[in-house]
Amino acid sequence: MASNLPLQSASLQTLQNYTFPRHRLKLSQSDPSKKPLVLVACGSFSPITYLHLRMFEMVSDYCKFNTEFEVMGGYLSPVSDAYKKAGLAASTHRLRMCELAVDQTSDWLSVDPWETIQSDYMPTAKVLDHFEHEINEVLGGAERPDGSRVPIQISLLAGADLIQTMSTPGVWSEADLNRILGNYGSFIVERNGTDIDEALTNLQPWKDKIYVVPQLVHNDISSTKIRMFLRREMSVQYLIPAPVIQYIQENNLYEEDSASSVGSKGISKGAEDSAAGSSGSKS
Repeated sequence: MASNLPLQSASLQTLQNYTFPRHRLKLSQSDPSKKPLVLVACGSFSPITYLHLRMFEMVSDYCKFNTEFEVMGGYLSPVSDAYKKAGLAASTHRLRMCELAVDQTSDWLSVDPWETIQSDYMPTAKVLDHFEHEINEVLGGAERPDGSRVPIQISLLAGADLIQTMSTPGVWSEADLNRILGNYGSFIVERNGTDIDEALTNLQPWKDKIYVVPQLVHNDISSTKIRMFLRREMSVQYLIPAPVIQYIQENNLYEEDSASSVGSKGISKGAEDSAAGSSGSKS
């Protein structure tokens, strides 16, 4: 696949020189009868796996055949180093691995470093607010064929574990649930062993904003399993993109997991760990 790198690599950005990546974001609608949509996956991506990437494709197909959405773009938003989790590689490494993965495998996915370069942990709701600001306020949303402009729907892409944590009383604040599910909505990819129907019964106020996407080809690979394989000097070929494997080897990553993490601000890390699928919003 031809390279389509941004003008400034995400892994080289700082708070002082940050620019929102728009090089792959589609800002002109093809079908004016549909609502434009951008998918955002928050996570640790330590390291990124083929399942993280595959989730975007599954949701894109689901939107095409089952909804009135037109997918305009997709973003990976790696968590910052302030999220002190076991196995979390330095943010520059995780950003670069995500960049290598999307550059080699996709022509519509991008990596946004804004969350990653923050000195403090950013809750998922604030990350989605950031995308809303950049895409709809700064860039002006999407242009229809007649020249009119409409806001782009920003939605969270996540794994089924997220719904379980969101439906557990006391794990997520009501305010965050309302902002994430009420304002933005979520596309949840099914996962074996997760009872989504039961979880949805506790999220009835937002049921119309939660889209459950079936995994037609089941894949349960996770960043945690990849790190375990690497520590045991086992092959991870065909589980993560080849350029990511090469980067890990060149930088001697994941030879051993780091110390355990501390809790997040205002929300359990267990809850945030479920947002990006296999290992969570912050996976």
